[in-house]
Amino acid sequence: MSSQLKSAQNFFILCLGAGLIGLAPLFVRWSELSPSWNLVYRMFLALPFLALINIYFNRADAFKLKSKRNLILVFVASFAFAADMSLWHWSIEFTSIANATIFVNTASIYLVLFSVLIFKETISRNFILSFILTYIGVVGLVYFSNSKTEGSLIGDAMALFAALLYATYLLIISRLGKESSINIIFYTTLFTCFFGLIFALFESRVFLPSSSAQFYNLLAMAILCQAGGQFFITFSLPKIKASFGSIGLLMQPIIATIFGALVFYEYLNFIQLSFVIIALIGIYFARLEINPTKEIYDET
Repeated sequence: MSSQLKSAQNFFILCLGAGLIGLAPLFVRWSELSPSWNLVYRMFLALPFLALINIYFNRADAFKLKSKRNLILVFVASFAFAADMSLWHWSIEFTSIANATIFVNTASIYLVLFSVLIFKETISRNFILSFILTYIGVVGLVYFSNSKTEGSLIGDAMALFAALLYATYLLIISRLGKESSINIIFYTTLFTCFFGLIFALFESRVFLPSSSAQFYNLLAMAILCQAGGQFFITFSLPKIKASFGSIGLLMQPIIATIFGALVFYEYLNFIQLSFVIIALIGIYFARLEINPTKEIYDET
């Protein structure tokens, strides 16, 4: 009974973490800064909290990676992650929060495809089903969008390309073996902040929040989404079954879709909601193909 209770607790923690990350699009929309500057603040302001978490859990092994090779891999992965996050933040400016978040979560599909193409892993019937379902949902959401303008289509395309970059990040991170996931998250956040700063300097000269409310918005995104959400997912995901993990992680696009409707009035009609459900089922089956103990789901 106690093991079942612990499993339920870890599942709740996972859902909480995924739900917190699902709030990120709201903070991006509320911010007056450019998308890449939002990324920089999200990473930079989260670093002290992630450092404290690292010290508390890893103690003498805090900030220590097993080899320079792994540090280089994290550095390269962080570039893909920074590009993914910056592009995803941009997509939120053009398309709906639901579309941007669901499309970027198709990274699970690309991750399995990369594993097949690069590492010659076998492909299962479940994955073929997930691929078909996911892209029926994606195509349906694009086709039945409330505003099929050029801008919204560009936003949808940005989110899908961001998913490719996120899958690249996950693929590299999955090669790090038995490194501490909290250490990896800290260095990923640090390097992503660095790369995001490069993007932001090209993007806009306006880099300071215009008011204390704007600063608190960025601080909340850093604490809730980057530090809190990532930590809760990393803590709980290896402790539950893959099927439960796949369900729990779906809280991110679900929460983003719900709050997008409640806060920004991006309501979905019945047809759109049907395609959202189809896409989420496809993403669920795709994540079953991935060993959750090897991946760090800290998306967006």
